[in-house]
Amino acid sequence: MTEIVLPILLPFALIILLVFIRKVNYAKWIGIIGSALIAIVAIYIFINTLNNGVLVLYVGGWKAPYGITLVVDMLSGIMLVVTSFLVLSISIYAYHFIKNNKQFSRFFLFFFALIMGVNGTFVTGDIFNFYVWLEVIMLSSFVLITMGSEKKQLEGGIKYMALNLIASLFFLAGIGLLYGKTGTLNMAHLAKILTNDQQSLFMNTSAMLFFIALGIKAAIFPLFFWLPASYHTANITVTSLFAGILTKVGVYAFIRFFTLFFVQDAYFWHNLLLICAGFTMVIGGMAASIQYDVRRILSYHIISQIGYMIMGLGIYTPLAIAGAIFFTVHNMIAKTNTFLVSGIMNKLKGTFDLKSMGSLLKEQPLLAVLFIIPAFALAGIPPLSGFFAKFILIKSGIEDGHYVIIAIAVLTSLLTLYSMIKIWSEAFLKKQPDAITIPNNEPIGFTVFIPSIMLALGSVLLGVFAASFFDLTMEAARQLMEPSEYINAVLGADVK
Repeated sequence: MTEIVLPILLPFALIILLVFIRKVNYAKWIGIIGSALIAIVAIYIFINTLNNGVLVLYVGGWKAPYGITLVVDMLSGIMLVVTSFLVLSISIYAYHFIKNNKQFSRFFLFFFALIMGVNGTFVTGDIFNFYVWLEVIMLSSFVLITMGSEKKQLEGGIKYMALNLIASLFFLAGIGLLYGKTGTLNMAHLAKILTNDQQSLFMNTSAMLFFIALGIKAAIFPLFFWLPASYHTANITVTSLFAGILTKVGVYAFIRFFTLFFVQDAYFWHNLLLICAGFTMVIGGMAASIQYDVRRILSYHIISQIGYMIMGLGIYTPLAIAGAIFFTVHNMIAKTNTFLVSGIMNKLKGTFDLKSMGSLLKEQPLLAVLFIIPAFALAGIPPLSGFFAKFILIKSGIEDGHYVIIAIAVLTSLLTLYSMIKIWSEAFLKKQPDAITIPNNEPIGFTVFIPSIMLALGSVLLGVFAASFFDLTMEAARQLMEPSEYINAVLGADVK
């Protein structure tokens, strides 16, 4: 089972390599080849998990719950594979969109630091190490978001850092309270202790601290304001990376924590999750509909789409959890792609302002296709991935009688469709305004489109093979709803 440490060790090794090899051309190839290796490792681990069940590694040979434990189940395996797919596409994209040589070397250094932290959160088996990896993510992402040192980037970075530091304080306080009450931070051990714990009100104090911390990380209502204030300030490569991965770490933690060990007082937590999900969807969708900066529109849509994922957790049936996982994967691919396309639009027109764009359908028909695929996927148009993800969630909500949240989800889909049509009509259909001077940018070649083509194929294939992928998400949901397999794999039969 030693392979499950590779998603952490491989990015770390690449960081060390980049420290010593400073030539830009080498850094570019290290970035792309290293990302491909991470993807191969993730696929291998996922296949191993699919064939052998939950994988466990006791670091240093110290058995759980006393040592550091790494665990990969179906949910972790799926997240590792999808993340590695995004990492590979963005490493290729960076080749064209980060031109400053000094920035390029620094980008991949902290790019792999970020991926090491993200993968660490997916494979760790205890909460304290989860916190450590969150800090790795936060520090590396702060460097990435301020890369370029422009005033707007520094302002966005400070807002991002301030709110995430607050989240870290809440998370650390929750860890302290939880350890004081249970004497352990191993997730499987916590689940074994708390499953039959009747002091639900007593545990809610710790759970609320984690809820606030993860709410900030995942950007749910009312804790999302840092995201639209900071994401649009970074280089588009960095924003694309953040859009697909960062908030999904918070969603992953919500699903992991609130299905494994925060299972007391379910009625209260599930209803709170549904309320937050509803407001997150509507406010994010409405805010996006009034924007004219492409990055701001897409940033607010990150928020609204998070609501669907939290909605699945709030409904809390196997079908709903499977739908939440399906939706998370779909959104990671499609949302990243919309940002990649927006970067190409900016490269062609010299702006992200829709009022200053036009004629892209005539000038770049391939780009138009690459936009419409993820845009329609996000809006839930069949037969793309978003339709099936939303269908599963809506079906689960109807079966469980959650009609209000279903109505909100349908309304939000219409708001998403409206925003995507606005981008389409303003940037692609409308004639280029005569008063706008387009800068003389260097011509773009076909290789610029390759990352977006990769992700567009991902959205299409996820829709075409929706039934097969749904089976995988249902298996992940089964493991989450019946955590005995996870607990026994980590602890064995002897730990009480």
